[in-house]
Amino acid sequence: MFCFQCQETAKNTGCTIRGVCGKPEEIANLQDLLIYCLKGIAVYGERLKSLGGVDKATGLFVAKGLFATITNVNWEHARFVSMIKEALKRREALRAKFVAAYREKNGREFGEALPDCATWFADDAGAFAEKAKTVGVLTTGNNEDVRSLRQLLVLGLKGISAYADHAAVLGFEKQQIYDFLMEALSSTVKDLSADEMVGFVMRAGETAVAAMALLDEANTSTYGHPEITRVNLGVGKNPGILISGHDLKDMAELLEQTKGTGVEVYTHGEMLPANYYPAFKKYDHFVGNYGSSWWHQNQEFESFNGPILLTTNCLVPLKKENTYLDRLYTTGVVGYEGATHIADRAPGGAKDFSALIARAKTCSAPTQIETGSLVGGFAHNQVLALADKVVDAVKSGAIKRFVVMAGCDGRQKGREYYTMVAETLPKDTVILTAGCAKYRYNKLDLGDIAGIPRVLDAGQCNDSYSLALIALKLKEVFGLADINDLPISYDIAWYEQKAVAVLLALLFLGVKGIRLGPTLPGFLSPNVANVLIEKFDLKPIAMPADDVAAMMAGK
Repeated sequence: MFCFQCQETAKNTGCTIRGVCGKPEEIANLQDLLIYCLKGIAVYGERLKSLGGVDKATGLFVAKGLFATITNVNWEHARFVSMIKEALKRREALRAKFVAAYREKNGREFGEALPDCATWFADDAGAFAEKAKTVGVLTTGNNEDVRSLRQLLVLGLKGISAYADHAAVLGFEKQQIYDFLMEALSSTVKDLSADEMVGFVMRAGETAVAAMALLDEANTSTYGHPEITRVNLGVGKNPGILISGHDLKDMAELLEQTKGTGVEVYTHGEMLPANYYPAFKKYDHFVGNYGSSWWHQNQEFESFNGPILLTTNCLVPLKKENTYLDRLYTTGVVGYEGATHIADRAPGGAKDFSALIARAKTCSAPTQIETGSLVGGFAHNQVLALADKVVDAVKSGAIKRFVVMAGCDGRQKGREYYTMVAETLPKDTVILTAGCAKYRYNKLDLGDIAGIPRVLDAGQCNDSYSLALIALKLKEVFGLADINDLPISYDIAWYEQKAVAVLLALLFLGVKGIRLGPTLPGFLSPNVANVLIEKFDLKPIAMPADDVAAMMAGK
């Protein structure tokens, strides 16, 4: 085992026995093998593109497979074995399709050498376990810079795949995203120059923008544009279901199926922004948000007392003292040994959440852990509706600077930095946020500026796209030639691979001077890190007071 894909990787170098996240070696190895098999699909997928392309179903399968390997998504051995078998089956079908198309076009059999990922085959878990030991990260190149660039690309693809899958659930797909997944994965088994690999990384940033834009279109056209909303943090008197993750369609179906049952619904973690969507406000039994970010769930899932539905990451292993396994339900790409899995919906149908509802009726109401409320719903449509007010505040000097503090939360003590930055920023600054990083400061009383809250929450991590749109609109309004001339600083927190996709998207958009913490990624070799530092002025975080002073000075 060797895994260094998340921010908490051991010693910021790599986990080799068991993941800091809790991931056991056998699951880590199977994830490596699944990615290896997806690369095999991509070898044929890229070649087929010039001969008619790959069907969307295969592209979506690749996206789902990559999504399943994101940190804290799937912990279930049998699910990975099944996905590997399906990947090999799809690869062989794609190979046959390619060989036939090649023969028809060229009048001869295809005879070129292919990488092992495109030819290796087995059909049992034992063989998978053995092969998995030979295809990990450390086998992807002897040169650490080559390996670093390849992994930067693959990890960015994982984030892109998560967003593409969310959009596809709502019926929104783009072949160009699937085509890039194929081309980029295939590139990682080729001997490319450093410049060529950097080119793929930048194209990943471009594709991340496209994927987030597609998901934004899917969410807002289906459920309406997020609105300024005051979200309740307390609890009701009835039993409840707690929904976490990112999948808004699961949220919609759960709300509809719990209507009139006496069971209430609460969001947790990254599902908090569901409270902002107009389509969900008609449900009186939608109470509000319970708890905080993902890493608090061992305590918060316990005290919630009712069933918990994990629609995507982050799901962390239960501790010995936890008693909620029989109340834990997974769906979509999420899996956990011993939890009940809710099957995917049939075409045109809905998922069946009756088991959760029945279980909830046997449970007591949630234990109250806090009271009060918070305000969110400042995605691009809402902020642009306030554009005149925002622009006037900037021109008058009431707002001196915006600080984008989007990204992920996590367990490391060093993440207290983000709370301290929020508390230290002058009162004429506004924080723009998205993702679960917001929980480090979204319950602080930071006040407002002429009625504009000093923390503007755009939503989930994919809603970082909203923050980019807001910045581009401000650039246009102020007549600036360069996005970096805006009074905006970027102080980004990262944890998992969707944050990598967001980072690459910002770099593609030309944003420079990003602070990234609490540590720079362990998968960046010193040379690759230096390239990003020199070309994009990427910076590690420092002391909160020093960083605040630098940001206020436009540095």
